[in-house]
Amino acid sequence: MLYLVGTPIGNLKEFNNYAIEVLNKVDYILCEDTRTSLVLLNHYNIKKPLKSYHKFNEKETSEKIIDDLKNGKNVALISDAGMPGISDPGNILVNEAIKNDVEYTVVSGPCALVNAFILSGFQPPFTFIGFLPEKVSEKKELLMQFKNIKGCLIFYVSCHNIEKDFKTLYEILGDKPACVVKEISKLHEQKTFTTLLKGYNGDTRGEFVLIVNNLEEQNELNSLTIKEHLLHYLNLGFSKQDAIKFVCADRKIKKSEVYKESINL
Repeated sequence: MLYLVGTPIGNLKEFNNYAIEVLNKVDYILCEDTRTSLVLLNHYNIKKPLKSYHKFNEKETSEKIIDDLKNGKNVALISDAGMPGISDPGNILVNEAIKNDVEYTVVSGPCALVNAFILSGFQPPFTFIGFLPEKVSEKKELLMQFKNIKGCLIFYVSCHNIEKDFKTLYEILGDKPACVVKEISKLHEQKTFTTLLKGYNGDTRGEFVLIVNNLEEQNELNSLTIKEHLLHYLNLGFSKQDAIKFVCADRKIKKSEVYKESINL
């Protein structure tokens, strides 16, 4: 059996009894970083063989893990914090288990995106996007897919990217209410309410969960002329063809109306 075990994202006391029981009975534990995991495992006196399983080796090691599972071994997968498979290794192994008809289950635990969403006080529905790509052009391309979704958009953000991500989000989504959450369940847990235009001016150490309230209609762009609306997207680096498509979606008008305005741009 493969066990995907949720681990504490802050306070070590968040670990439940069933998770401890499972980790004590498996043959070995897959860890994203064995040094990080040892802090938790030593705290609960869990003494099991540890194997490294991270984004750089998960493809090549999954085959051997599946063989062990087929041969009757019990294996647990944990991440550094939170639920495996959510912006952490695990998805590839789960799909290999499905493909090979290997039994697997989830042992519930804390999940940063759920905790942060509840702390924000925003209303569902929500869409989890995770970390944005590093390249600005790829960020914009991805965000355009979610721009017109009415609901909250949830992102994981590293300390190195928080300023840049706020800027790109504002360019694509407009000025929307946002909540930045860090140090979840730790002593210095922080919730900062802001907007995409104001950005985040707090301590940038650590990793963040950013919730953007995209429930409100975006009236700013629709108040522009069609030509100005097109120029907005062209200035962001999109092609004329994409700009036409986005303006049609924003304004809910026919392509022919927008195309006429685009001819001289």
